[in-house]
Amino acid sequence: MANIRQLATGNWQAQVRRRGIKPATKTFKTRIEASRWARLLESEVDRGVFIDRSEAERATLGELIDRYLTEVTPGKKSARQEKQRLSALKAKLGSYSLAAVRSSHIAEYRDSRLSKGLAGATVVKELNSLSHLFDVAIKDWGIGLPANPAKMVRRPQVARGRDRRLLPGEESKLFSTCKQSRARMLLPVVRFAIETGMRMGEILSLTWRNVDMAQRVATLPDTKTGEARQVPLSTAALAAISSLPRHISDGRVFWTWNRSDSLENVWRRAVKSAGIEDLRFHDLRHEAVSRLFELGLNPMEVASISGHKTLQMLKRYTHLKASELVKKLA
Repeated sequence: MANIRQLATGNWQAQVRRRGIKPATKTFKTRIEASRWARLLESEVDRGVFIDRSEAERATLGELIDRYLTEVTPGKKSARQEKQRLSALKAKLGSYSLAAVRSSHIAEYRDSRLSKGLAGATVVKELNSLSHLFDVAIKDWGIGLPANPAKMVRRPQVARGRDRRLLPGEESKLFSTCKQSRARMLLPVVRFAIETGMRMGEILSLTWRNVDMAQRVATLPDTKTGEARQVPLSTAALAAISSLPRHISDGRVFWTWNRSDSLENVWRRAVKSAGIEDLRFHDLRHEAVSRLFELGLNPMEVASISGHKTLQMLKRYTHLKASELVKKLA
């Protein structure tokens, strides 16, 4: 039987002592609230579903985010992006105790982000980061929560994947503009991207020691998927890098740019100068993968080059030109 007593402050304190759990105590404004809480807790103990929520009631979501950013995020390749996502969540929901966070709060956050014009894919990533945070708290840190509230929130619709490929004449205009750029490595890096299908981060981290010019193979020891892969280099890919100047201390092939956003800025200016609309650097990966299929490579061969883990993911990057496919038809 729970012990319920009135404190000198006028509030009511309920204490439950049962075998198998440590004493649970909580204070309420009224005796009715204290009795209701005690009955619920005793019922959970009797049914074997009791969860100690004391830590979840003391800690805030903001504190949990701070711990996650310290212990979990640094080990991820997308650490910078995840920090931005969790910081936005902390600003809006950080003051709630973990036990008080409801799916309705997260749904309101979702709707507010969408109303500000954020893409559905961006909001989905934020909700997925929050969901993983709760999973870690429950499974690894032993924080008593009955369920992961983020998993009960409907995800917004995500726009279809881009199918942008180079249109007739765009490649020559792009190459001409890149050649005139003050960034001497811009044309080689664009050509290399089209020939290899490598991601921007993979290209910028590629070192000369991982390029075998004789075997025509570039080795990527650390990729987005966490697995190493080898990329065969075409004659055009070799030509793009063979005459590049080498840095005395930086062993990277494209050492001009230390960060992806630096290359992105140069890329955007070149695309604008070339008069090409809606072309992103990552679209060159779409172009490269599609060309590999048009050359006659099978899906497994293309996947080994591009690094896609599933054929469904590979399909998103593959947009074959009907004019090339018709050549294979009788």
